[in-house]
Amino acid sequence: MTRPTVEVADIVHAQGDRFIDQHQSWLSYQHLKVLRAIRRCRTAELGGHVDVCSRCGYKAISYNSCRNRHCPKCQAQARQRWIEKREQELLHVGYFHVVFTLPHELNALCFQNPALLYDLLFKTSAATLLEIAADPKHLGAQIGFLSILHTWGQNLLLHPHVHCVIPAGGLSPDQTKWVHPRYVFFLPVKVLGRVFRGKFIDGLRRAFQSRNLRLDASLQDPRRFADFLHTLFRQDWVVYAKPAFGDPTRVLRYLGRYTHRVAISNHRLLNFDGERVTFRWKDYAHGDKQRKMTLTGTEFLRRFVQHILPQDFVRIRHFGFLANRCRAKLVTLGRRLLAMTPPEPASAASATPAPSSWSCPHCSATMQIGEKLTAWQLALRCSFFDTS
Repeated sequence: MTRPTVEVADIVHAQGDRFIDQHQSWLSYQHLKVLRAIRRCRTAELGGHVDVCSRCGYKAISYNSCRNRHCPKCQAQARQRWIEKREQELLHVGYFHVVFTLPHELNALCFQNPALLYDLLFKTSAATLLEIAADPKHLGAQIGFLSILHTWGQNLLLHPHVHCVIPAGGLSPDQTKWVHPRYVFFLPVKVLGRVFRGKFIDGLRRAFQSRNLRLDASLQDPRRFADFLHTLFRQDWVVYAKPAFGDPTRVLRYLGRYTHRVAISNHRLLNFDGERVTFRWKDYAHGDKQRKMTLTGTEFLRRFVQHILPQDFVRIRHFGFLANRCRAKLVTLGRRLLAMTPPEPASAASATPAPSSWSCPHCSATMQIGEKLTAWQLALRCSFFDTS
């Protein structure tokens, strides 16, 4: 993939200080930390290393990445490492993709209480899936799945939802057989939506009663908050289900599109003139049409920053028989019940030098990562090498 002409880092460099001055009343240390990491990513400020061509000996300096999970430039390698680990957990069954979405009326609460509400979104969507799947009327089995939080829409506005990837079927209550689904989709979507709505609103009510919610003045009165919850309860909450996958290896490729995605990739940015940003977005409400949107640099950063998660907040979680405490044991049991051949163990790391992420510009051979350099060493040595 070619290098994008515009990057989020360019917008942070040009408009970051102005944005911080305009919005410092609500910006947290975590917001500022991420913006600083994106600005410094792959610059001399973070140090670097010497890349050496394995064939002709050509040398060049590459700058280090910030490795921040919100940085658009730092997700490819993290995604690949995560997928390699998940490969050992695949079962030879179809996989379903289910999406739980919060109504837009909750956006203000999510902005004010991100850790609490996103955690509630994870817990209530998971509890809904586990409860309905365990019901003998639907499946009567213990399922396992992973959930991935996304907080954005294509236009960068707040749109909290979780993607759940679920193996088709589950373990019988006595764990003696694999229960296959009886229908095209093994859990009724309308039932999922109603149960999810009830569990989430109940969680909001308990958070209000325990005074754990940050609220605008208009919702601090108990009667007004009760009216707000009643309005939410009258709506149909959206739960969307996609058809099952066939080949488990396709699941891994599919997962890569969701697990380490950030609010916007650099390749969706089309133009930045120093003041205004133009980016490409898909309008799902009108037939998935490709459209262009232009925002001021500060408004673009405002939309981007609202998707920065609280520090240490876990955005990929495992539930049911894929939960961390029992995954190894129950995945092995599931393979045995499905008469699967055990997967090959992951190969040990090679003793050869680690490959870099680019090829030699002279002979196209693989560049190997060599000597590591601090920012101070880079200042001394950069005049002797071409930078990548």
